[in-house]
Amino acid sequence: WSLAFVAVVLIVTRNLAWLRTVSAQTWRRFALSALLIAINWLTYVWAVGHGHVLDASLGYFINPLVNVALGFAVLHERPRPVQWFAVGLAAFGVLWLTVTAGRLPWVALVLAISFGFYGLMRKTAALGAIEGLTLETLILAPLAAAGLVWWSHDGSMAGQTAVDWAWLIGTGPVTAGSLLLFAAGARRIPLATLGLVQYVSPSLQFLLGV
Repeated sequence: WSLAFVAVVLIVTRNLAWLRTVSAQTWRRFALSALLIAINWLTYVWAVGHGHVLDASLGYFINPLVNVALGFAVLHERPRPVQWFAVGLAAFGVLWLTVTAGRLPWVALVLAISFGFYGLMRKTAALGAIEGLTLETLILAPLAAAGLVWWSHDGSMAGQTAVDWAWLIGTGPVTAGSLLLFAAGARRIPLATLGLVQYVSPSLQFLLGV
């Protein structure tokens, strides 16, 4: 559904000519970013569907720390002292949540690491936000189609109502819109700043989970 949404946007804006000039290296690079976002998406959807909303929120509390670390180590960004203080507070909060959980938060770690490296790749990507998301969803679409055929064959897709399908179709623009804004923002601000801004989302997730 995300691919359908970006396809409509590209057609309406008549922004299709760039597809003919994409190099093999760019395809390979976006295949890797597609793999990262697929891991992130599937882990998140599994977590939400299996009663791990708080684990998912912890992952996105950890993710900004991964962004700051990647910005510092790879892009040589130097956060201001007040930003380091904010990162320190966040790290303490994550450590506290992890210790009180009493187990390794593997869901949270997978979400944080996969989306952290995805953010790094999108920040340094050669294509713009919508072009990059189009390549990623084009790469993932055949795999998603194969999965749908498989689940339709064993009856897992049976019994869905029109309301269910409306919700599923609605995830296309919601997901694609969020990723487009994320990719556009990642190209405009330091990765460390992007990481700090990202604490809004897990805070909302935490409140919803509670």
